[in-house]
Amino acid sequence: MELFIFIVVLTILLETTYITAKTISKPIINSSQKRKVYIDTSALIDGRIVSVAKVGFLGDDLIIPRSVIRELQLLADGKDNEKRSRARFGLDNINELERVELATVTIYDDKLDRTPVDDRLIDLAKENRGLILTNDYNLNMAATAEGIDILNVNDLALAVRQEYLPGETFTLKITGTGSNPKQGVGHLPDGTMVVVDNASTKVNKEVKVEFIRFLQTSSGRMMFAKIIKERKSRK
Repeated sequence: MELFIFIVVLTILLETTYITAKTISKPIINSSQKRKVYIDTSALIDGRIVSVAKVGFLGDDLIIPRSVIRELQLLADGKDNEKRSRARFGLDNINELERVELATVTIYDDKLDRTPVDDRLIDLAKENRGLILTNDYNLNMAATAEGIDILNVNDLALAVRQEYLPGETFTLKITGTGSNPKQGVGHLPDGTMVVVDNASTKVNKEVKVEFIRFLQTSSGRMMFAKIIKERKSRK
C-alpha cells in the first residue's frame, strides 16, 4: 500500500515538474509592444487614415519621416493645381493625426538628402522591423519584394465597404475628365474611381449616376456609370 502511494506521489511530482518547465520555456510576449508603421505620402493625401485612427483601429506607433513631409511641401509649392491641393490636404491630415488621442504619432527626423522617399521608407522599415502604410501600388510591390509587410487603406475599405451593384444609383461629384474625351471621372467615399459616360462637361458638378459595371484590376477597383437624365415635367 505504501509503495502504491509512493508511486502516485512520484507521478504527480513528475507531471508538475514537466508542466512548470514547459511554462518557463515559453517566450514572454510583451502585449504592450507596438508595431512601427511608417506612413507614405499617398496615405496622407488619401485622408482616410485620419478616420481610421480616430476610431482606434491604428493602435500602432505611427511614424512620419521628415522626408515624407518635405515631399508634401514641395508638391504644395508646385505649379500643378491638383497636386498642390492634394499635398496641402496631406499636410492638414498630419496635423489632424497628431491631435487624435487614440493614435501615437511621431515625426522622424531622417536625413533630407536626395534619396527617393520610397527607398527611404523601405530602408527605415527594414532597419527597424516596421511596416509601411501606403496606397501606392509601386511602393507596395517594391516593399513586398523586400519582405516588408504593407498596410493599405484600400484593402481595408475593400474588406468593409458596402458594394455598389449594377443598376444602383449614386450622386457623384465629377472631379476631372477621363481618357475618353466624353468621359468624366469622380470618386466614391472609399476612394473608388468612377468613370462616367458623357460627363466631361460636368466637371466640379454633382450628377446622379447609375452604375453599369465594375472592373477589378491589380491596382484597384474601378466603376463605370452613366448619367441619369432628369425627366422634364409636363406643363
